[in-house]
This record gives sequence, structure tokens and C-alpha cells, in this order.
Amino acid sequence: MTGLAARLLRHRAGPAVATLLALVAGVMILVAMGTLVESGLRWHPEPRLWAAADLVVAHRTVSHQVREFDGDTTTSTVGLPEGGSVDAALVQRLRRLPGVAAVTGDDRVPVGAPAAVGHGWGTYAFAGQPVTTGVAPRADDEVAADARLGVSPGDRIDLVVGGVGRSYRVSATVDTGTASVFFTDAQAARLSAQPGRVDAIGVRLTPDADHDAVADAVRRIVSPTGATTYVGADRGKAEQSAHLAAQGLLVTAGSAFGGYVVLLIVFVVAGTIGLSVRHRRRDLALLRAIAATPGQVRRMLLAEAALLALVAAAFGGPAGLLAARWVHGELVDRGFVPADFPMTGGLLAVPAAAGTAVLVAVLAALLAGRRVTAIRPVEALGEIAVEPRRPGRARLVAGGLTLAGAGSSGAFTIGSTGSTGALAGAAGMLYLFVVAVALLAPWINRYAARLLTPVLPRLWGVSGHLAAANLRANAQGTATVLTALVLSVGLGGSVWFLQTNLERQTVAQSGAGTRAERVLTAPGGLPADAAGQVRELPGVRAATGVRRTQVVVRSLDGIAPVDAQAVDPVGLTDTLDLDVREGDLADLVVGTVALSATQASASGWQVGDRADLWLGDGTPVTLRVVAVYDRGLGFGDVTLATGTVTGHTAEVTADEILVRAGPDADAALAAWSAGHPGGQVRDAATRTRLIGTDLALGAWLNRLLIGVLVGYAALAAATTMVLAALARRREVALLRLVGVTPRQVRRMVHAEQAGLLGSAVLIGATIAALTLGAIVGALTGSPIPYVPPLGAVAVLGGATLLALATTVWPIRRLLRVPPIDHIGLKE
Repeated sequence: MTGLAARLLRHRAGPAVATLLALVAGVMILVAMGTLVESGLRWHPEPRLWAAADLVVAHRTVSHQVREFDGDTTTSTVGLPEGGSVDAALVQRLRRLPGVAAVTGDDRVPVGAPAAVGHGWGTYAFAGQPVTTGVAPRADDEVAADARLGVSPGDRIDLVVGGVGRSYRVSATVDTGTASVFFTDAQAARLSAQPGRVDAIGVRLTPDADHDAVADAVRRIVSPTGATTYVGADRGKAEQSAHLAAQGLLVTAGSAFGGYVVLLIVFVVAGTIGLSVRHRRRDLALLRAIAATPGQVRRMLLAEAALLALVAAAFGGPAGLLAARWVHGELVDRGFVPADFPMTGGLLAVPAAAGTAVLVAVLAALLAGRRVTAIRPVEALGEIAVEPRRPGRARLVAGGLTLAGAGSSGAFTIGSTGSTGALAGAAGMLYLFVVAVALLAPWINRYAARLLTPVLPRLWGVSGHLAAANLRANAQGTATVLTALVLSVGLGGSVWFLQTNLERQTVAQSGAGTRAERVLTAPGGLPADAAGQVRELPGVRAATGVRRTQVVVRSLDGIAPVDAQAVDPVGLTDTLDLDVREGDLADLVVGTVALSATQASASGWQVGDRADLWLGDGTPVTLRVVAVYDRGLGFGDVTLATGTVTGHTAEVTADEILVRAGPDADAALAAWSAGHPGGQVRDAATRTRLIGTDLALGAWLNRLLIGVLVGYAALAAATTMVLAALARRREVALLRLVGVTPRQVRRMVHAEQAGLLGSAVLIGATIAALTLGAIVGALTGSPIPYVPPLGAVAVLGGATLLALATTVWPIRRLLRVPPIDHIGLKE
């Protein structure tokens, strides 16, 4: 049957090309996303700072056990936003263990400018690299610098540490593979953002030590503190590097987006193959009538689908690798991924994508051919003479249940308040609605046809009568077309506008909630006590230092990091208006917390409650809730006093200082800012505009992935409608032979498309509005999402042009052929 399948494909180029295009595009996207995921999974962090250590102790994650509804417990683990730290007292305890030759704690010192990381010189001994040139730093004003910083022994290097500019003499150059500087151990301890704690502890064993026994002893000591012991190849995981962040981004983004693409491919390929098989009922019925067994017909359909999928893999695989290379280049250029992060060649991604395409195509062919292969040969030819019987009750029940599931998902999304839960619920809601439309499409088309029957003749005359009759008679046949159009409009109208709404709401909340007229910033941050200094300047009425961080809170499915800000409570209400709905920000002090309404609802906290959470370094705290506010997108879901996070963040600097002052303070503010490296004074409007710019840059990856989704959905709709139009050659020929003019045929097609498009746009726009409204309502409290006028025109106009171009052009092509040439041809 494979040979027969290949011959039939050559004689049915239209359906074959339509299915092939959908598969090629799907394989290309899957290979591109799979290559990103594969690159992240196959990359293993090599230890650089701890290359010569046998064991590394660090606190990089926090875990929490969650009890499920069935009574079982699962463990939820997330990475610590601030990297975590370890009690420095553990260094001495580990040093006393038998078999330990050397132990050192790394006093990590963030350097603002140039961007680098500082360490104590004692840590360099564990890097396993000799000094390139020079000698170790001996004085507090000396450093050893990595060669990447472009300095030599004897040079002076200006470093911004803790928001303060300092000049150091370079005593040596080293090669650590990263932009690093090494202070004396005493100076590193003084400059550390977390006094009494170290970023990690390196342990080197004696040659005769039992590595496993020592590792077990170390684990017994450090495990109660929440720290992890990394050994062997896992030592690189203890180092905080841009490569680890890039790995997480590639795996998360690639796998999540790849899952959405697989669902789209299922929709598209199943619809295209199903439509192709439906239009070949005459051929398949003839095969059954001449004694072809059901198994032979099924094998032939499976062979056709498998051949198309394999050809698609041959073309889509290389194209996907090229697309992955382009995406990697863009990620590097935009700062998402380091330039030296290795990309794999897709050794696993290509076979996985090809296998997915083959599996989806084969299953789609198997399901599409089940009707013809299930009937008796004598009935087969009679089956193709009329529209197949109405779909069964099982499909109606399944569609109703799916629609109910979509509504439940919507209720969950509206009720959830965390951004992660809202996005997950909305994505499920969108796909459930589309599946429901696909299942209920025959009934939807039939009902829409009844409503349009009196309307179309008034607008298109005789052609309208023909169009209405076609819509009524072919309600099941146009189900795939309706689904494709609804998918395009639904995706374009919901997911595409999601990012716009998030950015718009964030900027709006930030602008409306900033009472300060001026903002002080610096590239390397500002000193922790800068707000107090600014308050003493003449003309300044209030000044608030803001440090951005994250905290870890409990969520429905475990724990999750959320955005937070640490602020100086003095004069806070004079510089910020968080739109408090309960409580009072004036009560914000050390040991208390203010929450956004979304976070408070998600966690079940109210004013006066005790909130248990983890600070960015993994320190568990219990804080009293003093206020609940509405502007969580603009200022973070959690607001803390600066004193609460002091010693628990990777940096001690303030990201910005919000200043309430009159015009007479301008000179003093400018002079103060000039005394800090890179210091700037901006007005509040400029700050708001820059926030919008930063959000747009950060959302580039989301927009790219969303654009690919919408583009693939549009391609799917186009191929489906072209295939459906070209399959009407016998119908068009028969109409012309009975006296219908080409102009009337074209008007009939226009009327049909107007009816179908109207139904699809109405349903798709409703789905998009429900989905988008659920997300925006969950995150902002506003039930009405923002839809850019040009965006709405682009979605609706694009769907209209797509429907007309992919139907009118094929029909015009059919009308150029004499009807007698088509009347005797296959369907």
C-alpha cells in the first residue's frame, strides 16, 4: 500500500502540499525550540572559581512540601532569587573534620562598574589557576583583576562597590574565565553585602581521605541549615553565573512554547488531513467496493501521512536548525544569553520533532479514515453521494464537557491572582475553548446557517440563496474551516494583546503611583544610606530609597518567587502612592510587610495576619501584614522595609531614590548626584518612559514566540481554506453547467465566506475577550482589557483578507477551466 499511497500523493498535489506546508512549518518551529531546550539540558556548568575544590557548600534553592488533594505530598523547589548564602561559622566547623585539607568561605562582593564580581584572595586558591602576572594583593587598596577587565599589574582600576567609587592598584592579573576581581580577605569581608555569611564554602580534601565519608559528614553538618553539598561535576551549579540563568531561560521558554506548538500542530494537521480524507470519499469508497479491506485502506492512509511527515522532517529539520541559530544570535545580541553559551546541533531535537510530526500525522489519518473503512463495501459508494450523517452524540457530549471545562478554567483564572497562575489558567482556557469549537463546529455551522438564510439572499440575491443552501447542506464539511478561523482570531486577539496589556498597566501604575518629582540613579547603584543624605539637602521634602528584590511565597502548586521592593519607610507616603485599599503604609517597619491585592488574595492573607515567606537569600521570616494595595504591577507584589532585607540581598545598594522637592533643590540634587559615579537626576516622566522601554526590551522574546504562534495559526487557516476551496471543482462545474454564471459563483463564494467569517470572528473575538479579560482582571483587577485600535484592525482585517484571499483566488482559478473538464473528475 505504500507504493499506491505514493502514486496517489502525486495525483493529489493540492491536499498533499497543504498538509506538507503545515508539517514543515511545525517541524521547523519544533526543531528550533527543541534545539534551545536541548542546548540548555545538555550544557553542564563547569566549575571555574571552585575548579580545585573537592566539595562546595552553597544554598541555591529552597524547598517546600505541599499536600495534594488526595493526601499525597509533593516537594516544590525553586532557585533563590538572591543566590542564597551560608553561615560563615560553618567554615570553622568543616575545617575540623578529619580528611579536610583546606576550607575557605567566599565573601562575594558585587561590583557595579565595571560589571564584575569580587572575592577574597583566599578563594582564588580553589580556582586551580596560577597567577598570570604580578603578586597577590596585600593591602586593602590592592586587587588582583581578571585579564578580561583589560588592566595590567601597576595600573589603577576604579571600582564602584556598594554605590561608592573606589580606586585600587592592580597587583596581579589572573584568568578565571569571568570578569572578577580579588580583594584581600579582610577587605572582601568588610565589603560583603552579607556580614557574617558567605556566598559558598569550598572544601579541599587530603589525598588519603575517603571522599564519600567526608562528603557525608559535610552533609550532616550543613543540611540542617538548608545548604546543599555539591560534589564532582555538580560543583559548577554552586557558582552563580549568567550561563546558569541562560540555561533556565532556554529550557523554560523552549519547552513551554514547544508544548503550545505541539497543540497547534495537532489542531492544524488533524484538520488538514481530515479535510483531505473527507474530500476523497469517492476514491476510498471505490477501493472498498472493489474488495479493498478496511486494513488496506487504513494502511494506505497511514502510509500517505507518514510519507508527508518524513518529507516535512527532511525540509523542516534543517530550516529549524537555521532558525535556532538566528534565535540564539538575537538572544545574545539582546543580552538574554552569554555569547559563549554553547548551542547544540539538534541531535535530539530533530528526531524528536520528526517523530512528533509522524505520530500526529498518522493518528490524524487513522481518525479521519475511520468512517469509510468501517462501513460495508456495498454501502461505501452510497455514503459519498450525500452529506455524511450528523456527528454522533458522543461528539456533542465531548464538546459540551470541553466548553464547561473552558468556563471552569476561566473562573479559576479570574479567581487566581498570581501572574503565573493567571497565565497558566488563561492558556488552558484558550485551548479548551478552541477544542470545544472544533467539536461543536457542525452544530455551530448549522445554527449559523439558519440565522443567515434570510439575510444572505437580501444582500447577494440568487447567489445568496445558493450560499445559504451550501452552508446548510455542508455544515459538517466546513467545521474545519470554522475551527481554523476561530483559532487564528482567538490567538491573535488574546495572546498577542496580553503583553501590551501587561506593559501598559505596569507603566500606568508606575506613573500614577509615583508622587516624587525627581529620581536619582547611578549605573552601579547608590549607597544604602543615600536616602538619608538626600533628605538633608536644602529644598528636599522627602526621599525614599528603593531596592528591588524578590521573595518566595507559597502558591497553589507549591512555592514561587514574586517581585518585591524594599523601601525606606521614612516619608514613604510622600513619594509613593500604592493605592492602598486596606491598612496603612505608615505602619511599614522592620518585621512587617505590605502586599498587592493579587498576592494577598492568592496567599489568603489579610491586614493583621502573619505572613510566612522566604527572603531572597532563603531566610524564612514571619511578617505582619500592615497594608494591601492595588498597584502590584507597577511596584511589585510585596513591599518591605529596607531593614527587613538588610543582609539578605546580594547587593546593599539602592536602585533609585525617589525625591519630593521643589525647584530650589535642583542645584543641590545635581551637586550630590555628581559626587557619585554615573549619578543622574531624572524627572518622574522620564523614569516612567524608561520603564516602558525596559519592559519592551525584556518582552522581546515573548513577542517573538507569540508572533510565531499567531503566524502558524494563520498559515494553518490559509492552507485549510485553500484546500477546501480547491476541492469544490465538481460543485463549481455542475453549477456552471446548469446555468449559473461565473459572476454568480463568485458572489456565492463571497456570501459563504461572509457567513463563515462572521461566525468565526464573533466566536474568536468572544474567546479572545474572555481569555484576555480573565488575565487582565486577575493581574490588575480591571475586567476590561485594553485593545489597541490598530491591533484590532490588524486582527480582524487580517482574518478577513486571509479568508477572502485563500478562497476567492482558488475559485477564480477553477472558473478559468471549462466546466466540462471538471465535471467528471474526482472530488
